[in-house]
Amino acid sequence: MSKVIFWFRNDLRLEDNEGLVKAADMADVIPVYVFDERQFVKHRLGFDKTSARRVQFLLESVADLKRNLQKIGSDLIIRIGKPERILSDLAEDFECETIFTSKEIAQEETDVEIGLSKRLKPLNIDLELIWGATLYHVRDLPFKINHLPDVFTEFRKMTEKSAKVRATFAAPKDLGLLPRSLEIGMLPTLKDLGYNEQVTKDDRAVLDFKGGETEGLARLQSYIWDKDLLKIYKETRNGLLGGDYSSKFSAWLSLGCLSPRTIYEAIKKYEYDRLKNESTYWLIFELIWRDYFHFVALKFGTRLFKPSGIKLDIDTEWKRYRPTFDKWMEGNTGIPFIDANMRELAETGFMSNRGRQNVASFLVKDLHMDWTWGAAYFESQLIDYDVCSNWGNWNYVAGVGNDPRENRYFNILIQAKNYDAKAEYVKYWCPELQQVPVSQVQSVGLLSRVDQARFEVTLGVDYPNPLVDPKKWLKD
Repeated sequence: MSKVIFWFRNDLRLEDNEGLVKAADMADVIPVYVFDERQFVKHRLGFDKTSARRVQFLLESVADLKRNLQKIGSDLIIRIGKPERILSDLAEDFECETIFTSKEIAQEETDVEIGLSKRLKPLNIDLELIWGATLYHVRDLPFKINHLPDVFTEFRKMTEKSAKVRATFAAPKDLGLLPRSLEIGMLPTLKDLGYNEQVTKDDRAVLDFKGGETEGLARLQSYIWDKDLLKIYKETRNGLLGGDYSSKFSAWLSLGCLSPRTIYEAIKKYEYDRLKNESTYWLIFELIWRDYFHFVALKFGTRLFKPSGIKLDIDTEWKRYRPTFDKWMEGNTGIPFIDANMRELAETGFMSNRGRQNVASFLVKDLHMDWTWGAAYFESQLIDYDVCSNWGNWNYVAGVGNDPRENRYFNILIQAKNYDAKAEYVKYWCPELQQVPVSQVQSVGLLSRVDQARFEVTLGVDYPNPLVDPKKWLKD
């Protein structure tokens, strides 16, 4: 029988994987995953391009995919290196007709696609790219991508009115036989990928995130059906503490362990079987936001990653002062609400949506630092890192993206009082403030440097001096 390769990328699942289904319909499938060596290097700012915690989640996801493939009589071929070289060599060696894979959007990923296509052409091997990362298929949008609305609300209304979400694909039951001479390859360890440290679990983490389709489907079952939390999602989604204030589906969406259409179908079933309300719609609303950033990335390409952003703002001068950035990164800004969120990110690889908006706004609007530095650090640390959502959101907060409101700004004092009124979150992640009265915790960032010193002496607390002038917040 003829052979085809299915190259898994950010679609580490069997359920609702259109490309895998198409590959199985054509011929015997050789499933392959390549750990791209270019992802496991140092960023120019000194931290890992991909943190060990993110890599651990990836390793768990690939291991789960391998187990699920073995259950249907197949296996996962694992390699480390440059995908374009490894895949073209495999395809040539085993006389494959086609390589199927998911279509990616961002530059690093599309560069690999282009490199692979160039190597396959002289071999007369086809490369079939399948769109599958979004809720709405790109071909179902009611406009050409170059006419994508600049405002999310307009995009949402037009899409909801004119487009339909396609049905999911059932997992294939048989992928055919693998060549006997094919070396399967071992799942690498962190050390194999260049990481010396081991990932430790922090007991304070909102959730013990474990990668893989099996875990993603279990979370979907638990959140929507077992705990029945979907009905209050809109009311709780801005929480800061605990595993269930939001769905946390983003971690499994990021690697395609869950597809957005699988989540959508679960929501619609819940609406039919149990309850339809604002909360059930709001989770779909968030999936549409995720779609929007994917289509923004498709429309604007590399502009998404430049300091001038998709607006091509060449007038704003961003600061690039490393000591200030390091204090933000380490959670030592002297602003408790910011520090708590940054410490949670560093220790667990996760931060709430509310936290992300605040720390990003603080970096660019209060410290006037280059927003691309912040986006790169988020890329390094976030377990649920998604290139389009991450860089699109940073464009948005920095004022160089798709925000209809000019000079959007988060007043950190007001935000802390609104979303952490009892300072429970701050004290959780800044234990040195544990015994400090709530009113004083929330005023720390507003103190003058003289008052800060008095605060520390009076209460016996060693806490960093604030990086910004407190008069600004008092005025705002």
